[in-house]
Amino acid sequence: MIEVCAGTIGSVLAAHRGGADRVELCSALSEGGLTPSAGMIRMAKECEGLKVHVLIRPRSGDFVYSIPEVRTMELDILNARQLGADGVVIGALTADGEIDLPVCRRLADAARGMSITFHRAFDVCRRPYEALEQIISLGCDRLLTSGQASTAEEGIPVLGRLVRQSAGRIIIMPGSGVNPRNALHILRETGATEIHGSFRSSTQTTHPETDEASVSALRKLLSSVCHGS
Repeated sequence: MIEVCAGTIGSVLAAHRGGADRVELCSALSEGGLTPSAGMIRMAKECEGLKVHVLIRPRSGDFVYSIPEVRTMELDILNARQLGADGVVIGALTADGEIDLPVCRRLADAARGMSITFHRAFDVCRRPYEALEQIISLGCDRLLTSGQASTAEEGIPVLGRLVRQSAGRIIIMPGSGVNPRNALHILRETGATEIHGSFRSSTQTTHPETDEASVSALRKLLSSVCHGS
């Protein structure tokens, strides 16, 4: 399962043409990703067969949110649902780095019936293995994480432990620094079954977008492994 982090509609289209299964739809990747516009969600949903998960993040910076920001996120989830999004990507922490269970429960409740991913706020939380159990208790379907490292490849030991601890109760999806050269290694070493990356072109300097050829190369690589060739 290939998920592409798409920060522009051009990236969505490239991901779709390259054979991605799903996009995490966002805006402002230079800020770490923010909630995309309604128009962008509607455009992404026009890509037949492509699952669309919408990032719910009202601002850049930390993951500690005020009551008005939480209400904003609830409304953004409602908007994503009404626009046909298949899932949402959520997360919130307390000021001392714990999973903010009351806030996350509100967001998860608002998203009930949609696929729910807990985002990389996890990578800056305290006590990751306890946090994993809390995220599972919220009813999240997957956790996007680098294993609390700079890249998923560096985080392989933690990612592998998270996969084993999860024991099929939640999908652990490695992300950060993933490319066609290291994705298979990350999947094999961790036991993960989904992978996440932006796969952006290194030749574009002003507003880098997803490189269709990179997504296609990874799709072909994973397909060849699945078919035993």
